[in-house]
Amino acid sequence: MAGIFCRAAVSLEAENCDAATLVRTSKLTAKIDNNAVADGFQLYLHSFVVTTEGEWAVVQQGMNEKTRLARRYHWHSPTVRDFTSNPHAAIVGESQGEIMNLVDAQARPAQDAMLSIVRENPDSTLAECRRLVMPAHHDVRPADVDLKRLGAVLAVAYQREFRDFASLLLLENLGPRTLQSLALLAEVVHGAPTRFSDPARFSFAHGGKDRHPFPVPLKTYDESIGVLRRGLNQARLDHSHKTEGFRRLEIGRASCRERV
Repeated sequence: MAGIFCRAAVSLEAENCDAATLVRTSKLTAKIDNNAVADGFQLYLHSFVVTTEGEWAVVQQGMNEKTRLARRYHWHSPTVRDFTSNPHAAIVGESQGEIMNLVDAQARPAQDAMLSIVRENPDSTLAECRRLVMPAHHDVRPADVDLKRLGAVLAVAYQREFRDFASLLLLENLGPRTLQSLALLAEVVHGAPTRFSDPARFSFAHGGKDRHPFPVPLKTYDESIGVLRRGLNQARLDHSHKTEGFRRLEIGRASCRERV
């Protein structure tokens, strides 16, 4: 996930904020969206916001270099009951149909199978890998499996004796391709499905990501700008920042009206 731009708005002085837990949460949400949800989008933006009460939200964005489309992933702490079972508040983008999604609610057998695999002797697992016959639909081909890298990851995981899937996802050097190789083993050797319906839903209020917004009534724009104005007015910002914010909103409103 090299090259991801991170933004954070965190007040760790709040009584309900555990810094170590928040750091783990930030890393885990990025690992899940970049590696465990194999939808073809690589993260390049990660935003993490924490309130003084300890509630947090994550908004991160991925890019598909082939289609030049983006996808946004939304997390909100009150809605996360399990980081490894349908944890998102929303995923916004065009559906890719059926994808490898290791945090789908139906992926628990695959998660358990992968944990079982990393507890086995790495040499036995690599020998099994060399004999695999790939399913026709699978994204990983024999040439894609880097046995040297997979072996290094398996050796470290074997020593750690992971008991939960979230901890496995946080393993250093476990990238998307190596995780897909483990998922392949879970599918072929253990018969555990890893592909499910893409949870993404396409929903943009005023237009697409191609810089060509579709026509929207001015009333909709005015209502949206009104919401932004109220939010900016209530924000704890100094006068100069608020003034600049209002100025930019007015420029945006005027620009929209000129194009109608």
